Amino acid sequence: MKTAVSLPDPLFVEAERMAKRLRISRSKLYATALAQFLQQQSSCDVTERLNEVYAKEESKLDPVLYALQLCSLSREDW
Repeated sequence: MKTAVSLPDPLFVEAERMAKRLRISRSKLYATALAQFLQQQSSCDVTERLNEVYAKEESKLDPVLYALQLCSLSREDW
């Protein structure tokens, strides 16, 4: 799909340099950057939702489970 966007001149110049350096088209550069941005934002949404849950719920490990986990670890000399 074609679209038009406005960019500040310094950003456009930097993007042009990067596209040439990477030997990819301007469209490919912008599409890749946008895809990465959207993925990052999606990850932030997950973190925010988890933070909301753990702000309301106790997140400590059950003491019995903790003890069992410690027992399952092998002893090593350092």
